[in-house]
Formats: sequence, C-alpha cells, structure tokens
Amino acid sequence: MVRFLIARPIAVGMTFLALLIFSIILFRTLPISLLPPIDVPQIVIKVNYPNTSPESIEQNVLRPIREGMVTLNGLQDMESKAGSEVGNVRLSFDYQTQMELAYIAVNEKIDRLTNSLPDDMPRPQVVRINTNDIPIVRLQVVPSEGVDFAEVSLLTENVIKKRLEQLDGVALVDINGRQERVIVVTPDKPVLAGLGMQEADLIQAIEAGNSELPGISVEDGQFRYYLRLATRIETPDDVRNLPVRSPSGYTVNLAKVAEVKYDLAKPAGFHLYQGREGLVVTIHKQSAAKMNEIMPLVYEAVSLFEKDYPQVEFALTQDQSTLLNAGINNLQTSLLFGGLFAFGILFVFMGNYRTPIIIGISLPASLLISFSVFYFFDISINVISLSGLALGLGMLIDNAIIVLDNISRKNREGLSLFESCVRGVNEVMSALISSVLTTLAVFVPLVFLSGIAGALFFDQAVSVAAILSVSLLVAFILLPLLYHLFFKDKKEEASRQDSRLFLWLLARYKTVYRALFARRALSLFLLLLLIPLLLATGRLLDVEGLPPIEKFDVMLSLDWNEPISASQNRDRVNQLMEEFEGEFELAESDVGLRQFLLFEGENAIQQADIYLLFDSRDQKEEVSARLLRQLQSSFPLASIDLRDAPNAFDQLFNSDRPYYEVRWKDLSTNQPISADIMDLRLEDFPVDSWAKGPGLQKGSSVVFQTNLEKLALYGLDVQQLIEKIQQVFGNYLITDIKRFGEITPVLLLNDQVDFQTLLKRNFLYGEEGVPYSLDRFIRFSYHENYKFVTADRSGIYQSLILDSPDPDQYDDQIRNWALDQDLSIDFTGQFFQDRQTIRQLMGILLVAILLLYFILAAQFENFVQPLIVILTLPLGIGGAFLVLWLTGTSLNVMSAIGLVVMLGIMVNDAILKIDTINRLRGQYATEGIGLAPALEKALYTAGEIRLKPIVMTSVTTILALLPVVFSAGLGADLQRPLVFSVIGGLTIGTFTALYFVPLAYWFLAARRVSKKAFAG
Repeated sequence: MVRFLIARPIAVGMTFLALLIFSIILFRTLPISLLPPIDVPQIVIKVNYPNTSPESIEQNVLRPIREGMVTLNGLQDMESKAGSEVGNVRLSFDYQTQMELAYIAVNEKIDRLTNSLPDDMPRPQVVRINTNDIPIVRLQVVPSEGVDFAEVSLLTENVIKKRLEQLDGVALVDINGRQERVIVVTPDKPVLAGLGMQEADLIQAIEAGNSELPGISVEDGQFRYYLRLATRIETPDDVRNLPVRSPSGYTVNLAKVAEVKYDLAKPAGFHLYQGREGLVVTIHKQSAAKMNEIMPLVYEAVSLFEKDYPQVEFALTQDQSTLLNAGINNLQTSLLFGGLFAFGILFVFMGNYRTPIIIGISLPASLLISFSVFYFFDISINVISLSGLALGLGMLIDNAIIVLDNISRKNREGLSLFESCVRGVNEVMSALISSVLTTLAVFVPLVFLSGIAGALFFDQAVSVAAILSVSLLVAFILLPLLYHLFFKDKKEEASRQDSRLFLWLLARYKTVYRALFARRALSLFLLLLLIPLLLATGRLLDVEGLPPIEKFDVMLSLDWNEPISASQNRDRVNQLMEEFEGEFELAESDVGLRQFLLFEGENAIQQADIYLLFDSRDQKEEVSARLLRQLQSSFPLASIDLRDAPNAFDQLFNSDRPYYEVRWKDLSTNQPISADIMDLRLEDFPVDSWAKGPGLQKGSSVVFQTNLEKLALYGLDVQQLIEKIQQVFGNYLITDIKRFGEITPVLLLNDQVDFQTLLKRNFLYGEEGVPYSLDRFIRFSYHENYKFVTADRSGIYQSLILDSPDPDQYDDQIRNWALDQDLSIDFTGQFFQDRQTIRQLMGILLVAILLLYFILAAQFENFVQPLIVILTLPLGIGGAFLVLWLTGTSLNVMSAIGLVVMLGIMVNDAILKIDTINRLRGQYATEGIGLAPALEKALYTAGEIRLKPIVMTSVTTILALLPVVFSAGLGADLQRPLVFSVIGGLTIGTFTALYFVPLAYWFLAARRVSKKAFAG
C-alpha cells in the first residue's frame, strides 16, 4: 500500500489537501464551550410558598409531589427538603434515561397535581440540570444614587434581559435581585375608630374600585361593543379618591382614613455589588454556540448599555471563559513548544533542516484532520476534548520521529530513497498500530465508568482515538511522501551519517549496557526492586479532583442560624463588608432567597453567599483569616464556610452529598422525632465525631395559642381571627392592579412593632361593632423547632453526618443503636459512590490490562513477551509518582492524564524495541548465526537502532512541557501536574526502554534458547 501511494504523490497530496480544506470548514462550525453539554440525570422541583412553615410545606406541598412522582420511568432516587417559605424535590434518574422526556413527564405530573396543592401557592418550577446551566459570566446592574430601584428592575427584566437574549449563542438570561413596586395602604387607626370604621371597610372599597366586568358585550343598532368599567384604579391617586362608607352612612375619601403611596415590596432576598443594592444577570450559552464568539458580543452589548442608560452602572464579573482560554492556550503551548523542540532535536540528531520541516507540516495537519472527527461524533471544542488532544500530541510526535528515523536509517544502509520510504514504514507499521491500540485499550474502557465521569471521558476518548488514528494515517502516508519529495534531489543529505552528539550518546549507552549485562541477574533484580519502591511513593500523595489553582477569589457562605429577616441579613453583610472595605478588589453577595430560575441549591432567608476578589494570594489569605475570626467572634451561632470560589469544574466535579450520612425514620408516625426526645437519644449514639444533618438543625418560631371558648363567647369564629392575623402580621394582599401585562399589588400595611403591642392595637368586631383586642384571644410563646424537614421516597427522615476517615467500621454499632430506639436505619453518601467508582476502576483496569495483553500477544505471536511491556508500566508510573511527591503535587485529574500520556509513549517505545529484537533474531537465524549469539547480537543491535528515536521522543516531549513548570497563571497551574507526571515517567521510562526491556527479554528468552540449543 505504501509503495502504491508514494508512487502517486499528486493524488495523495490532493487527497490530503482536500481533507485539510474540508477539516478547516468543519472546524469553523464546531461549537466551542467550557464543558461538554452533558445532561445530568437530575430534575429539581422548586417550591416557593411565602409565609409558610417547613412543616406545612412538607405536609401540603412536597409530600403530594413526591407521591405523584414515584411512577416516573427511570427514577433512581428522590430527595426533598422543606424550609421556611421554600422547598425542593430532587429527582435522580438512571443515566440511560432520556431527560427531555423525563422533563416533560415531570411537568405533566405537576399539572395533574395542581388541584392537590394550595390554591394561593405559585406553580412549582421544574429545573432540568445540564452542564450548560453554569453561567459563562455575570452582569452586575446597579442603580445610581437617587434612581428608582423598581424602574431599574423593570428595565433589566424588559430591556436588558431581552437584548442579551437576542445575542447569537445565548440560551438563557437569568436575574436575581428584582424588586417590584407595590401600592401600600396604611390605615390611620384613630381616624378609623373615630368614624366607626374598620379596616374591612377599606379593603371592601378598594376591591370594589378594582372590579372588572366579566366579558359583557352589548348591541347598539348594527354595532357591537364590549363593556368595561371606567372606575378601575391604576395609581395611588385613584386609590386615595375612592369613597369609603361608614356604618352611619357618612362617606369619605380613602385619603382621609389611610396613607396611600408607592413603595417597594418587602423582598425575601437582595443582591449586593460593592456594598450597593443591585441586580445580577447570569448569561447561559447554547450548547452549539462558541464561547469565544459570545463573550465579545456580551462585552459589546454592555458597552452599549452604559451609553444608553447612564443612570445605571454595569460591570461583568466571574467570566468563566478564562478556563476555556487556559485549555486552548495549553494546547497551543504544547503544539508550539513541541514543534520548536522537535525541530531543534531533529536538527541536532539528524543534521538537516528538512526532516524537522516535515514534522512541522504533519503536526498541524494531524490536529486539523482530528477536528473533522469531532464534527461527525457531535463533540464540541471544550476543556475535556482539548485535554484529549493534548494527551495524544505526545504520541503524534513519537510516531513521526519513529517513522522518519527508520526511513533515514534505511537510506543510510544503502537502499534507494524510494525503497527506504517503503521499507522504513512497512518495518514499523505493525508495531505502531499495536502501540496505538494498546493506548486506546488503556484509555477507552474508562468511558464505561458510571455517572458523569463516564460521560466526560467519552469526549476525551473520542479526541484521543481521533488524533491517534490520524497520527497513523499521517505517519504511514503523508510523512514518507513528504520525505521522498523533500530529499528527492538531496540524496547525499538524506544518507548523511549520524551527528557527533548522537555518536557521543551512543558511546555512553554502550558503556552502561555492557556494565549492566556484565551482571545481568543483579541488574534485573535491582530494576524489579524499583517497582514496589517507586509505587510506594504513590501512597504519600494527596488525592483530589482538580489540581490546586492559584485563585485570588473566595466564596463565603453564611447561615446565621437565627430567625432574622432578609433586610437584617443584608445589613449584617453590609456591616461586615464595611469593616473590611478597601481590603478586596471586588465583592458581590446574594443575600436571602435567590430568584434565579436555574438555582437548585439551598434557598433560605437567613443565608448569604459572598464572593470576594483580591489583588494577590497573600492578601487573600491574610484577609480571609481575619474575616473568619471576626465572624466567629461576632456571630458564634453562624455556620461559616469559607473556601476558594468555585469555577465551572468545581460545580461539576464536586458533589454536594455528605461523605457518610446515617439516616433514620420513625415508621410508626412518619413524622420528625421531636427535638427533646432526639437530643436524649443522641446521647447514646455510638460515634463521637458527627454533625447534625439538615433535618436536625434547629430554629426559632412563634406559636400562637387561641382561646376558642372566648371566641365563641363573643360570637366570633376562628376564620375571622385567622384573616385578622393575616392582615396584621403578613403583607395582606387586597387586590392586584393589572394593566398591559404589568401587575401592581395593593397591600395593607400595619405598624411593625412587637407582638404584644400589635395584639393590643388590633381588634375583632362583634355583632354590634363592639371591638375586642386580639390579645384577649391569643397567647404567644417562642419555641425551638426544626429548620428543615427532609424526606426521601419512603418518607421523612433525620440524619447525622459522620466525620471519620473509616466510617463504615461503626455500621453494626449504629444498627444496634437504631434497633434499641425502634428506628429504621439507612446509610448513604459520597463514601458509597466513591467505593463503587473504585470497584469500577479496578474492573476497568483489569479489562484494560487483558486487552493490552491480547493485542501484544497477537503482535508478537508470543505469550511471554507481552509481560515485558506490561512490566514497564509500573516503572513509569512509579517514576511519575516520585516526581509528583518530590514537587509536592497531588494525584489529580491532570496528573492522571499525564500518566496516560507517558504510558502511551513508554508502551510505544517498548513495543518497537521488542519488535526490532524479534525481527533481528529472525534475520540472524536466516544468516546461520546460532541461537544464543543471535539473541545477544539482536539485543545489542536493537538497542543501537532504537536509541535515537527513544531519546529524541523523550527529550522532545520533556523539553516541550518544561516551560510550563516555570510559567504562571491559570493554564500553567492546570497543566503543571501533567508535566510532572510526564517528566517523571519518561525519565524512568527512557531508562526502562533502553536497559530494562533487553534485560527482561534476555531473562525470558535465554532459557528457551538454551533448551533449544541443548535439544539441537
């Protein structure tokens, strides 16, 4: 095949040119995103029910929803959590579930449940989780001083949001911090009492003034008209002019008995930017859009907003495109330095500039053609797929060097240039195919990991398979063709002898080779002894998901654990920020309830998330420590979580699940066990180190006790009392003014004073209008109750979270404790997920090793020689572990990728070394050389032949990555663990390929040779 293709350079050249043009066209259509668009098999149902307790939300809302969702197809797990005024149900599905259909099914069931849910509660929101839900940037919208906040909210909702949604590639624009305008009616109670009126008279007058005719039409001759009332109210002036009739028949304008004005609705949450109230707009991209094209459009739109609306300040924060740019820069850096060092190393070792130019052409050509594979597999350019390309780049350079070196060697042996190209490729073809298959055998099985890890590895596996397959195509067809064209008229340059540097290296290699083979058994024993010693350093490494990235920002999550209002929460956050003013570059806070549609985290009025950006790492650490001390001393009850600000990777990889959670249920009542009883039971809990789960966290509440006998005595009923309590203690909605799609609530407002005063100042009226103060019928007391009610598909549960490195050792003791307490017990958490993942990894590793063995056995036609290649793997891994340990680097996703890169190159070198030894042994046998001398000569000669490509590949790869070690920034932080893995593994791997492989080969082959010689 190679002979046929090289003989037709124009046809091959045009084919590759067409492939490149086609790949460029497809590349321009590929979506560019931070992460692959993966459907996380979870749906969250969010409930917002103002002025409602956790118990009421659980009983009246979440329980019916849970019971209605049980029959969903593919439902794996169901969790719910009820808090004050809010609740959510999280549905988890199998990964094979089609989430589009599941989302439709959940909405249909919610619609069917509408009649079972409270009438005054808004429809629950159904949120489907996807990796694209992570916003690419946040836009801060802050009104200037003196500007009406409600007007800015309307501007953001009706103008800013819509203009951003019109940008190409934007899928969703979400808003938090909106505040709506309301009309507030505050009764003048002394005047009302003097006129013999009640608040009910005001309410009745306003409701009558906002009446609508129910679609009445009349005919006037030949014409037909629809009727409407001209008395409808629209503004506070209209409300003030409404007539209110007293029981004595006297009519007055409402303005004489109440104050009416526009005001902002009492918010349940705020957004703060640099200490000022504002709104935040999060922008989400479409899955097929290019992030690098969206971000300039967003910045351009914001600059237009600044010109069009000078009364509002705009700022963009938390731009996630920096992570994608880091990934692209990493690939560009690897390609640039890989190309430069490959050029330099090849020039030094080969002694000509044409060979490096050939590699300079083949590298970008291979990458471009690889991108065409992305198109057909519907894969975007993202950090995961780019890491796969970076992973395959080392093998790409390795294959190119091996093929070119073999062609050059054949030419130096006296073959013609054409024959050198043909035989040089054919000689290493099967070995290179085997090495690519072995790399894929190690990597591709990871696709079968369950959960999101397997879904993410799919993109990486396709990108690795693409670039490795293309590397073979280029190495077998394009490289020999280019070599033949470049050296066609330069035969003396192509057959030039080795450089002085290589001859010096060859002499050093021979010296070490002779020394090791002089004591073969001892040398092999010491090399095998290195395997457990090097691997043991792996136990000293910390294990984490992502490498620690130097960040200048933190996220402070607070739960005050006190029954404070959203306004008090805002004031506390502002006070805290004022104390540290000038010590950070930027601060933004989400206080209280979030209004984001896609927010599926905890949502409580007493919580706040504060994002802080600093100028330097030292400033961040120093200020963060003082901030933590300040909070702990000033608010001892608060729960404080201070951590690095999460980026898109953290939000995807870090689980919110507790590490090890012990759950129990009281099946006899299906209710939470009371706090007093639970505290006594926990005294006997067999584990000392634990934290209370959400269902055991306590909060304060006020309990009203009504005197039903007095109500009956005065001729009053409970419904009157309940309605009055709603008017006095809640934002009592009188009516909604609807105009052109805009709704303005009209609220009745009472003085906000202490409970006792309110109960004394407000009255119920008997049959003859006799007033009775509320404190006659109501007594109140403060009680401690549970802040949250947690439940799963089988009912309400409470839980403890164990803080132990080996928590499952207490399982039997905990089960006995639950048996004594007559409780149903269950264990759950990330611990079990991690254990399942480890089991899967062990199974996948076993499959990968078996595949590796089968491929090598087929390649070598031998059952023993594959063991040599397999034994090189722990040496390389151990070398990588050693360098990671010496540099203080953890074992993480990036260092694991580095291990695969290094193992691919190591396996490649080992396979080619063994293949060369086998070929030379066969050649010497045909020349009549004895078995033992042929083995010795083949080992020695194969070492000389493979020395140059092995050294060139290792040195090129290490030098290409070395600049990253001394670089700074996000990209360098991400790539540094990968670099240390490759440097450590290839340093040991080069020594392994040069000396361990021939020693192990001799040990396995010598006995068979001696037996054959003895038999002969």
